[in-house]
Order: sequence, then C-alpha cells, then structure tokens
Amino acid sequence: MAKIGSFGVLALVVIAKAMTLGDVCTYSHAQEAVPSWNLLPGINMTDSIVTATPVYNTSVSNEPYYPDATFDYCNVTMTYSHDGKDDQVLLNFWLPPPENFKNRWVSTGGFGFAINVESTLPGGIIYGAATGRTDGGFGGFDTSFDDVFPLVNGTSNLDALYMFGYQAHHEMSSIGKAFTKRFYGMTHSSKLYAYYQGCSEGGREGFSQVQRFPEEWDGAVIGAPAIRYGQQQVNHLFPQVAQKTVGYIPPYCELQKIVNLTISACDSLDGKKDGVVSRTDLCKLHFDFNSTIGKSYNCAATSAVNMKKRQMPAPATPAQNGTVTAEGAALARTIYNGLHDSDGRRAYFWYQLGSEMSDAETQYDFASGKWEIDISELGGEWVTRGLQLLELDNLSSLEDVTYNTLRDWMLEGWQRYEDVLQTTWPDFHPFEAAGGKIISYHGESDNSIPPASSVRFLESVRSIMYSNLTFQESTIALNDWFRLFLVPGASHCNTNSLQPNAPFPQTSLGSLIDWVEHKEIPSTLNSTVLSGENMGDHQQLCAWPLRPLWKNNGTIMDCVFHQQSFDTWLYDLDAYTLPVY
Repeated sequence: MAKIGSFGVLALVVIAKAMTLGDVCTYSHAQEAVPSWNLLPGINMTDSIVTATPVYNTSVSNEPYYPDATFDYCNVTMTYSHDGKDDQVLLNFWLPPPENFKNRWVSTGGFGFAINVESTLPGGIIYGAATGRTDGGFGGFDTSFDDVFPLVNGTSNLDALYMFGYQAHHEMSSIGKAFTKRFYGMTHSSKLYAYYQGCSEGGREGFSQVQRFPEEWDGAVIGAPAIRYGQQQVNHLFPQVAQKTVGYIPPYCELQKIVNLTISACDSLDGKKDGVVSRTDLCKLHFDFNSTIGKSYNCAATSAVNMKKRQMPAPATPAQNGTVTAEGAALARTIYNGLHDSDGRRAYFWYQLGSEMSDAETQYDFASGKWEIDISELGGEWVTRGLQLLELDNLSSLEDVTYNTLRDWMLEGWQRYEDVLQTTWPDFHPFEAAGGKIISYHGESDNSIPPASSVRFLESVRSIMYSNLTFQESTIALNDWFRLFLVPGASHCNTNSLQPNAPFPQTSLGSLIDWVEHKEIPSTLNSTVLSGENMGDHQQLCAWPLRPLWKNNGTIMDCVFHQQSFDTWLYDLDAYTLPVY
C-alpha cells in the first residue's frame, strides 16, 4: 500500500505541472502507473507490455449509447498473465485529459459472442471517466469467444469459458481502477466511482459483475441482457423449426409485410400516431393476424453482399410480389406465440408484436425456384460449439429437429452452463446494501432478445428480495435502486428502421451518474429520437411497471398502470420443473 501512496504524491506534482494530455500520455508515465502488486490471486503484472498514445479531436455522432462529442484521450494498452498458465490477456484503456477527469471508471462489454466492442469506449470519456475493454485472453480484440471455443472437437475450453462468463471483466475492472488511480495520482483513500455500461452480451457481462462482485460497483447501465444462454441462443432457431413443422416456407417479404401491417394497426393504441408502437402489450390484446390476409406485398430484388458473421455472403433474392396468405398469417401467429413443446408447455418468451422477424428470414434457391429455411447462425453455432463441442459455425440442417428438441437443447445449455453463462442470480441484497444503482433498458421491438426476458428477471428480483411486501410496496422498494425502462419501437440495442421515430436512451450513463453522485432519481428516463422525421426530439421513458399513454392528441404522456397489459408480460414457463429467474 505504501507504493500507492508514494506514487500518488509524485504523480500529483507531475500532473499539476502538466497542462496537456501529451505530458501524461507517455510510455514512462503509463508504465509507472501499472499496478505491480498482487491485485487478485494468480494475476501477474510483472512483465506487462505497455503502450500509450495521445489521440486528439476524435468525433462521435448519432450513437445510441452516448451523446455527440469531440474529445481527446490517452489510448493505453497493457498485458497481464495468470500464474501457472502460458497465456496473455490484452487490455485497452481510454483515459481523458487530466483536466477532464472526474474520478470515474467505466467498464464496457461486448456483443454476440464478442467480449468487447470498441465503439462503446467513447461513452466513458464523454463523462470524464477512464474506460476499458478486454480481449479475454482470446488472442486479440478482434477474436471472439466462439473463435476459441471449443478448444478442439470434443474438448471444452474451460479457461476461455470462465473468462468470457465473468472472470475477464472482473480482472479488467480491478486492474483498470488501480491503474486509473495511479495514472491520475489519486490517493489510496480517494473515491473512484465505478460504473458499467453494456448491451446484449455486454448487458449479461454487466449483470455478471454486479451479481458476483457487488461491493465493487457504484452503478450499471444494462441494456437487453443475454442472461439466459441456455434458452436465448437456441430460441433463435424456433422460427425455422416452425416453418418446417407447419410446412410453409414463405418469401421473407410476406413476413415483412405482416410486421409492417402490425405496426400500422397498433401505432395509435398508445394515444399517439407517430409510426411507433409504444404499447406492444395493447397490440397483443387487440391485433388479429387474419386482418393481414390478402394484403399485397412488394420487395425489390437484392444482390449478394458480405454481411454475415464470418463474412459469408448473404444470398441474393429475386423480386417478391404477392399477397399475404392464410398460411403466412398462421405462421406469423405461431412464431409470435413462442416455443411450446409437444404437450403445449411454454419453453421461452418470444418477441413483441411489431418486432422484425429476422430469425424467420428465408433464402431463395435459384436452381429450384423455391424459398428455403435459413438456419440462424447465432442459434446454430451455439448448438454446434456450445452443446455438441464441434468446431462448426452452424448446423447443416434441421432434419429431425422438433419443438421438443429445442426445449431439450435449452435445458441442456441451462444445466451445463448454469454457473457461468446463466446470469440470473436474483438476490442483490449485497449490491443494494452497498448503495449500487442499476438502470436497465430493453427495446420493446427487440428482434434478438425478447424484452419479456428483462421483465421476467426484474420481477424475479422483486419477488425474491421483497417476498414479505405487497406488490406496490415491493415495486417501490425495488425502484429505489433498480429500474427497468422499456424503449418504445427500439430494436436490439439500437434504433429501428421499421419505426424510425422511436426514441433511444442515449444519455442513460449520464442519468446513472446523476442518480449515484447527485441523488437525482430517474423517475423517467430521457431518450432521444436519433432518426426519422422527428430526429432530435426528446421523450421520457416510463419506469416499469408503468406504461406510456398519450393524451390530448398525442401531446401529453402519462405513465400508467394497466393490469391486463401488465399480465401480458408474465409467462408461465411450464416446460421446466425448476423456476426460471
């Protein structure tokens, strides 16, 4: 501990005299700031390789996770290893100029099977925080978990699994916070606020940290978290199995038409006609899929493009013209009802009405002149790599795969990875006691992770932690530190081209900081329209379980509770004998 204090005094003098980023963003200063003591058992920083480069006039705009800004920062990389292992983990920290530093640290997460996303780093800098990412020891920031798992056919890579699950982020934040305090010359007793921000896989990683290491965090912004790997990834395969089971594989344009008709029909149910479905719960109560039958659709031909995960070409499609069929409407109804086994028991949630049916996308075989099933890469690769332990990027076919098969795959993934990827521990008493705050959000038209997943987890936390209180009392107690905001019209962790006037909580990290540091409770969450004709407009999001309802011709929004709407979000996952939190 003496080494921290002595460095702090020296660094304070250096930084006081240095007026520019270039004065502190040097190899020598960064090397001195690397913590040299044992932060965590088994972590070796002795032979760390360090770089430091000042970066000036970086501009970001129209991003979903932070406001427009131009800023300077110090770009630092360093490595560490684990005792007894021949490995190397790479870290990347962005640090603001000393005059902009506000005693904050922000950890960021990944997306899909990636443990990091560089584009999330500016959020910390904009709010005066040092911010960081990790490669998980996978061999570089461009290497994802599925590139190193399994180790070989039939052999799990347990080191990579646990690094991906929670260990790498814990190590990165521990090192990053210690490095930040030394870099800026903070004394050992000085308060460094620690925050987390991430969406999708990044949201799951955030929950992995506040659930396992509650005293180390002041707050977290968690978007659309992929907290149930067992169910979530397999869920992507359900529409394709539904197409096979019912025997109808439609042109994708037909399904797109049904989605657009749903949005149009449900738009005004929230009291405001703006092309945004703010009340998908009311849509579920009122929409009739048969109303789409006979409506015409038209989609232009497309060319093949390189856009998929491993740069495989997305196939070309011909022009599509026709009318919505009874088979198409029935298929859409089946898909939106979600996965049930052969006994009619529900295995998981599905997306809300009006969400894009990306998982049901079909492909055209020009040789046969027929539309065919297009197996989801996220779902298929999870089965091949996560369950079958094969170095294959997708399933070759869905022959003999039934609804029961999907249910069994979900159960297998849940059991196998419950301790590392099933990030649903509902008891947050230590985090609450430490004063931590959580702002969680989920796009209501998310087409990758059902928003009912976040509702389920929040309600699980409420019922577990406050079982002795009434619904109203427990909701108030939970909202004191954990708030969920459903984002009307938003897709997966982003804006939505199908509902361009939908807002997005772009400044949610700022709202969290105000809640933690200034006690400003976000009774509603500020959001910004980032596209469409209403671009730049600001709207407020209601905190669950309240729902938006516009009055006075769509000019005034109230947050209301409606029991029948609330009930549409609650699912009985009776395909399992154990509770799903």
